[in-house]
Amino acid sequence: MASKDKIPFGMVLPHRTIDPLRLSDIRDVAQRAEALGFSDLWVTENTLDDNYSIDPMVALTYAAALTNRVGLGVAVVVLPMHHAIHVAHQALSLDFVGNGRAILGVGLGKENDYHDFQVPTERRVRRFKEQIDVMKALWTQKRASYDGHFHKLNDTAITLKSPRKPHVRLWLGGTHPNAITRAATLGTGWIGSGGQTRDGFVGSVALLRTALDKAGIARSSFTISKRVFMAVEEKPGAAREQLLRWCTDVYRNPGLMDTGAIHGTPEQCREKIEALIAAGADHLLLNPVAQFPEQLEAAAAVVGLR
Repeated sequence: MASKDKIPFGMVLPHRTIDPLRLSDIRDVAQRAEALGFSDLWVTENTLDDNYSIDPMVALTYAAALTNRVGLGVAVVVLPMHHAIHVAHQALSLDFVGNGRAILGVGLGKENDYHDFQVPTERRVRRFKEQIDVMKALWTQKRASYDGHFHKLNDTAITLKSPRKPHVRLWLGGTHPNAITRAATLGTGWIGSGGQTRDGFVGSVALLRTALDKAGIARSSFTISKRVFMAVEEKPGAAREQLLRWCTDVYRNPGLMDTGAIHGTPEQCREKIEALIAAGADHLLLNPVAQFPEQLEAAAAVVGLR
């Protein structure tokens, strides 16, 4: 059985690159990925970056205008760097443009995010949870009121609503055990980062399943995913070289090559993808890092989409 018959696969848009961005690559990958049968298209948020990157909502709105079926996801928006009302409206707007195709991934971010944006780190988890409460209130209520420590709503509204019920799909990121257990009750999915090791993913799946069972949430209603940095070549050395540049220059972690990324021949990559499915993934986001049109075709062949 092909991998694509076991779980759906997402594909990254070429929105963040070491080399200069090309709008034509975003267009071509979006349209070809939909034609091949990928379930969704994905971007990240990297506002201050040593690499070339485009705003996630701009990239996804562009992709929405070029496609008809494929999902439109961001993993993740660093929520404490934004006002929850703005993010709620942006997500609803994307969902409107895409006719219910949006997936909003949110996370707490890293220490440098708080420093760069002059956001205090104190009580950041409470702030984050309040932001999610505010978004859900605005998404689901005709008029919303909320009395939190950081956020307040006083009989106000975003009249636009999602075509989906009860609201825009909401996934959470983060690999800390507390973040994983929060995801089970706050969102409809969780996505492991590209930097997470395969062993770390196995542990996260176990934590998630326990949290879902404890909360009485059906596992079938919750998506467990992971971003997978990937390079496929007939010559394994070429795949390794392609991915090593990304892991070294972008992640400053060349060891990720062997602990979390997937590279090698099509068969070698297929075996590693199957291992992640066996570990509990019911969705995988495939993330080529260069030669995007060619790697899209190669990744599709690996999972059986062509």
